[in-house]
Amino acid sequence: MITVALPKGALLKDSIRLLQAIGLDFSAFLEVGNRQLQITDPTNTARALLVRNSDVSVYVEYGQAQLGVVGYDVLREKSANVAQLVDLGFGQCRMSVAVKASSPYRSSLELPLNGRVASKFVRCAHDYFQSLDLPVEIIPLYGSVELGPITGMSEAIVDLVATGNTLRENGLIEIDVLFQSTARLIAHPLSYRLDTDGLYNCVEQIRKQVSQPVAT
Repeated sequence: MITVALPKGALLKDSIRLLQAIGLDFSAFLEVGNRQLQITDPTNTARALLVRNSDVSVYVEYGQAQLGVVGYDVLREKSANVAQLVDLGFGQCRMSVAVKASSPYRSSLELPLNGRVASKFVRCAHDYFQSLDLPVEIIPLYGSVELGPITGMSEAIVDLVATGNTLRENGLIEIDVLFQSTARLIAHPLSYRLDTDGLYNCVEQIRKQVSQPVAT
């Protein structure tokens, strides 16, 4: 039986819709009042685990799930040992650098040497500023990152942006984009190579639905 790790939050509905298209129904996760974290498809051919988006790659890497749906941002941040198979196309957002609209900075390269950047994406932020050869201090924050520049704790933030409404409502603007992010189908590498429980056929069905494989 194939086990799929599904992400709570914004990616869940589209993930379930995609799996329904290939005959796997995990819509019970969407039922009001349902608190189950593991359910089995009515056909008894697959089960799904409901986990945090940031934990999907961990469950797949350690073999507790053979497949998973996760944001590319998480894959970049965690650098997990998983096989990226398909760009699923939904969950579009971008990893951006943002500052107060009233600040003088309009490019990452204009930020002061050894300035402070707040982010929960510490690895992504570190790698980006290292690529610019700009030394900064990364301040880990895991909620309301926008408060960094607002309170003066940091000159900038690195965060995911979808519509940009939260930034605008808090007087922030984007000045650079690190990368674009969408949901990705990932697999446990060994399970995929060995075609455990007919995993390859499942992946190919998903690939046909999406028709947008990730280049490897």
